[in-house]
Amino acid sequence: MTTPSTGWQEVVAPDEEQRHKRQADLFAEMQRRKSGRFGTGRALHRKQRPALRATLEVPADLPQEAKHGIFATEANYEVWVRLSNGGFDRAPDRVPDIRGFAFKVLGVDGQSVFGGPAASQDFVLINHEKFSSSTSKEFSQVTLAGGGGLSGILRALLRSPRLFRDLKEVRGALNKPFSGFATEDFFSAAPISCGPYAVRVRVRAASGELNPQASDDWSADIYARLAEAPLVYEVQLQFFLDEERTPIEDAAAIWDSPYQTVARLVIGRQEPDEEFAAEVEAAKFDPWNAIVEHRPLGEVMRARKAAYRPSQLGRGAV
Repeated sequence: MTTPSTGWQEVVAPDEEQRHKRQADLFAEMQRRKSGRFGTGRALHRKQRPALRATLEVPADLPQEAKHGIFATEANYEVWVRLSNGGFDRAPDRVPDIRGFAFKVLGVDGQSVFGGPAASQDFVLINHEKFSSSTSKEFSQVTLAGGGGLSGILRALLRSPRLFRDLKEVRGALNKPFSGFATEDFFSAAPISCGPYAVRVRVRAASGELNPQASDDWSADIYARLAEAPLVYEVQLQFFLDEERTPIEDAAAIWDSPYQTVARLVIGRQEPDEEFAAEVEAAKFDPWNAIVEHRPLGEVMRARKAAYRPSQLGRGAV
């Protein structure tokens, strides 16, 4: 059976809040060191590629389980899209990396998860269906070790040899070929709510036509495509079924449930706009910029709640 279930549950460990605070402090310190080298910027996903204007088109004929939050009624929303390379550094596009696809849905009607009217509904996606680690503890150890270079990795392995498995996972993810932001799928890799349901999110690739030169410059590839025609992505939801097939708290698990298309993300024809790119670079793309119907779920999302705010303050984002 693949009937969506509302029987999901979050499990919060007693030490979670303190642990998340320690992890956030370590990321903030790494961010300060990298900003000293590369200039003020984010902790992760420091190198912005295209900043794009788009429209989210929500149809009227969605199934009842999907009709919550921004998908409740037929609508068109203004959207900002930020594409990025995932690392602490500002490396050339050819360097293996995790790639990010974040989009901010503006003009939403709803209450923020923090109270008061919501300013936006943000989605923060990567080009992998899952994280390399089940929890933020392992993810933080591996990511921070990698950010410290080879010496940092060796120190981390001496402290915790079991991290070798997660480091192998990260290496495999980094070495996965990436064809470009138009031709790859992107995933939330962690759940959010959709009303009473829990879902993961996927943005389905806009094109199957590969460009062998795309890795020379991801931005140039996108703008060359937009000179010819708009890019149209499908926004899809993957619903929670049960804890075995679709675990809420295990970010390293691939969910075993089908995707349902709930909207189209249309990036219209446009040219680079430096002023808009600077505005997007200064903005906050945060899964906790959310309406209550789309509250982030699970331990990794709760860790992000602790980590994103210090990172935003560290680069002067208001």
